Amino acid sequence: MGVLTKNKIMNSSGVLVIGILGLGEGRSTMSAALQSEKIRLKTICDSNEELCRQRCLEFRFDSYTTDYQHLLNDPEIDAIAIYTPDHLHAEHVKRALQHNKHVVCTKPFIDDLSEAEELLRIQRQSGCRVFVGQSSRFFEPMKRQRQDYEAGLIGELITIEAYYHADHRWFLQKGWSLRSSFKWLYGGLSHPADFIRWYMPDIEEVMGYGMLSSNGKKGGLQNHDTMHFIFRSAEGRIARVSGCYTGPVQPVTRDSEMSCILRGTEGCSQGDYMDLRYAITDKTGEERIITWEHKLKHYFRFEGKSHHAGEYQNYLEYFAASIEQGFSAYPDLEEGIGTIALLQAMDTSLQTGQPVRVGDILHRYGLGHLNKAKQP
Repeated sequence: MGVLTKNKIMNSSGVLVIGILGLGEGRSTMSAALQSEKIRLKTICDSNEELCRQRCLEFRFDSYTTDYQHLLNDPEIDAIAIYTPDHLHAEHVKRALQHNKHVVCTKPFIDDLSEAEELLRIQRQSGCRVFVGQSSRFFEPMKRQRQDYEAGLIGELITIEAYYHADHRWFLQKGWSLRSSFKWLYGGLSHPADFIRWYMPDIEEVMGYGMLSSNGKKGGLQNHDTMHFIFRSAEGRIARVSGCYTGPVQPVTRDSEMSCILRGTEGCSQGDYMDLRYAITDKTGEERIITWEHKLKHYFRFEGKSHHAGEYQNYLEYFAASIEQGFSAYPDLEEGIGTIALLQAMDTSLQTGQPVRVGDILHRYGLGHLNKAKQP
C-alpha cells in the first residue's frame, strides 16, 4: 500500500522516485539522488541535449529526455525536481501539479507574484506537496543550530545576524551574470535572508542600502553587489543581513563567507556554513565548538565547493520523509511565496531608499493571507 497525501500516493517501497528538470544546478541533485537510498532517479531532462548526454556520461546514467512532458507523463515518477531559470519556475511547477506530481523547486521560488495565487489554488486541488529547496538550512551547522534553538539552549531569541560575503568575481565570467535581470539580492543574499525568516517569520518592515562596487562596475555588473539591510518583525524584534560579492574575504578562520548568529537571553550561537563549523555558548555558560570535517566529502563532491551536493541530498531525503510520514516540509509553497515578497520588499527599499512593509507587497497581489510564515 502506498503513502497517501490527500489524493497523491507515493510508491509502496517508501522510496521517492524523481525526475530532474534543468541540469545546471540539477547536477548536484543528480549526485544527491544517485547516492541516496531514499531517492530513485528515473529520468533527467534539459532542453540542451548535449548537456543531457554530458550528465549521463558523468554519472553513468542512461535515461534522459529533452521534453518535459515525458517526465510529466511517466506514472512511476512521484516528484519533479525543478532547476530551470527563475522566470520559468511558475510554469514548470504548475504543470507538475496539474500532472499530480509533488514538486521540489530551487530558490528563489518564482519571480512574479501575480502567479502565486493560481499556484496555491492548483496545489490545493492536486493534493500534492511543494517544497522550496532553500538549501542553506540543510548544512550540518545550520541543522544543529536550529536543533539547539528549539531545545531552548540560548533562551528567548533577542536578535539575528546573517551574512553572505564571498569573492565571487569568477561569476563575472558567466554571461548571464552581466545581464540586467541578474541581481545578487536574489542569487546570493536570499540565503542569509532565509535564515532571518526561518527564525523570525513575521517580518513586517525592511530597510536597506546597496551599491555597485568599483570591482563590480569594472566586471560589467549592472546591479548592486554590496548590500546591508535591517528587518523589524511584527512583535518588535530586529535583525540584520548583509551581502558583499565582488571583493576579497578574510581567511576562513576569521570569515566563513556565510554565517547565521542567534543572540538569545541566555546564550548565543553561530553556524558557519561552508566551514561546517558551529559554536554555542549556552545557558550554562559553557562554550562549545563543533566541526564536521568528516562530512566534507558528503557536502562537497566535485569542483571544490562550487557544487555542495550534500545539502541537496539532505533536503531530498527530508522531503521524501515528509511524504512518507505525513508531516509538512518547510519551506513549503506558502513560505516560498512569502520569502519572495520579502526579497521584493528589500529590492524596493534599495530603489527608493525608504522602509518597505512586506505586507504591502503581499496585498498588492491579493496575498494578504500569507502575511506570516508557518513555523516548521
